[in-house]
Amino acid sequence: MADDREVLREVWEGKLPVCFSLSQDEITTVEQPEPYYVLVPRLSYFPLVVDKMCRHFQIAANQNDSDEMWMEYQGQPLKWHYPIGVLFDLYASSDTLPWNITVHFKRFPETELIRCQTKEVVESHFMSCLKEADNLKHRSQIMNAMQKRDHKQLWSGLSSDKFDQFWSVNKRLMERLNGETFKYIPFKVYLSDRPYIQLLFRPLSDKGEILTLRDLMRIVTTKVMDKNFTGNQWRIVLQGIEPPLETPVQWLSEHLSHPDNFLHICMVEN
Repeated sequence: MADDREVLREVWEGKLPVCFSLSQDEITTVEQPEPYYVLVPRLSYFPLVVDKMCRHFQIAANQNDSDEMWMEYQGQPLKWHYPIGVLFDLYASSDTLPWNITVHFKRFPETELIRCQTKEVVESHFMSCLKEADNLKHRSQIMNAMQKRDHKQLWSGLSSDKFDQFWSVNKRLMERLNGETFKYIPFKVYLSDRPYIQLLFRPLSDKGEILTLRDLMRIVTTKVMDKNFTGNQWRIVLQGIEPPLETPVQWLSEHLSHPDNFLHICMVEN
């Protein structure tokens, strides 16, 4: 069971300084709008934290002629359904802070991004991920036993950035049923140039041996990428850090998962 509360709180409190700037070719006012600086939670999603930023830029962007707001970093459109910290680790972790993001209100890239016109869309995505993770870990036993108010508390804790509110419910999702490890580890592996990778992966081998992050990465690279994993080609980043490759995946799942209960693993080329 995830009982190291200080580790969980340190992960939860991770923040990123971001500098939002309106795209130069969308400015309709004579006066240049000032960049908008803000600290954002790594564990959150951009649609939950950009309301004030949108209002800051909408006048200069002529909101009467605007499309849905979207963001890009160095030409890379940023997917709202990826956690903020994952987007940073994947595309910008080698750059200096603050993270400079360009904001757009026109020419929404339909082929690259999913539209997100309300926060209810984010909630639906988040709850779907939670249910999928619990199905992998516990065959859905925990989520099915929860009441609707528990689900709402999980969402409210995330969207309002309240650690205690969220973890008072989420701890049940991180428990080992009957003292056993999770059936499968919920994880997604990201590379900058392809969709994320997901496979079934058990925390123990058929012989009962504890499997590690290195074991997981070897399986991902050999099965999906047709490459041998040595650990030298990539930096393996979770929650902004590079954990030792010998760390058991069960421990990582219990302590470094995002609120959706998935491990989001970024492979950044050296």
